[in-house]
Amino acid sequence: MPEGDTIHRSAASLRRWLVGREITGARTQVASLALDRVIGQTVDDVEARGKHLLMRLTPSGRVLHSHMRMTGSWHVYPAGQPWRRPARQARLVLECGDHVAVCFNAPVIELLKDGGELLHPSLSKLGPDILDDQLDVHGIRTRAKARDPEVSLGELLLDQRVVSGVGNIWRCEALYAERLNPWTPRAAITDDQWDALVSTAARLMRASARGTMADRPVAQVHRRAGRPCPRCGTRIEARQQGDLARTAYWCPTCQPPA
Repeated sequence: MPEGDTIHRSAASLRRWLVGREITGARTQVASLALDRVIGQTVDDVEARGKHLLMRLTPSGRVLHSHMRMTGSWHVYPAGQPWRRPARQARLVLECGDHVAVCFNAPVIELLKDGGELLHPSLSKLGPDILDDQLDVHGIRTRAKARDPEVSLGELLLDQRVVSGVGNIWRCEALYAERLNPWTPRAAITDDQWDALVSTAARLMRASARGTMADRPVAQVHRRAGRPCPRCGTRIEARQQGDLARTAYWCPTCQPPA
C-alpha cells in the first residue's frame, strides 16, 4: 500500500504540472464520477492528507478524492507520450493542455462537494498527518491515549485515526529505530518514548518523501525476515499483527518484549 511519503510525492508532481491548468478533457472507468462537473474546472491545489490525495477544483470548490489502497498510483505524462502501465488500468484520465494525469488502479475515486471532506466517513476521522510541517505530536499522543491502553504500538501506528500516513514499512522501521517491540502495549511506554517513536517515523518518512530512489532510507527490517539484524546479527522475525493482519518485522534482540 502506498504510504504517506509516496502520496506526498504524487501530490508534489501533480501540483507541479497541473495547478493553474484547466481540465480540458477527461475519461473514467468510475460509473458514478460525473465528468461534466470536472471538465472545464481549473486545478487549484493538490493536497496529500495521510494516504489520501485531494485535488481541489475551481470555481466549483469541488474536491476530487482518491485513495490508492494497495494498488493505485498517479502518473503525469506529456500529451502523446506512452504510458508506463496498460490503458485498461487507467481508472481516471485528466487532460490538462500539454499534460495528462492518469490514476491507475485506485479503488477509490470520487468527487466531493465543496466542504464535503468535513463529513466524509474516512477523511473526517483522520488523525494529524505524519508529514505535516508542524507535526502535532501532542495531538497524536492524546489520540493514542484515547485508545485501549493494551493496544500494541504496531497497531497504533497503523491506526489512521491516531496518526495518518504511516504504513507498514515505516511503522516497522520506526519501531526498529527506537528499539521498541511491535507487540508492546501503549501503556507500557512513557509519553516521551511514544513522542520519540512518532517523531522518528516522521523523520524517516520526510527523508523518503523528499529523496530520489537512490537516497531514500534503506530498509533495516521490513521484508527482511530470516536475515541478520544490521545491528546485532540476530535473525529478523516476522508475524501478522492486528485486525489488518499486516506483517510486522522486528529483531527479537534489539526489540525485546516489554
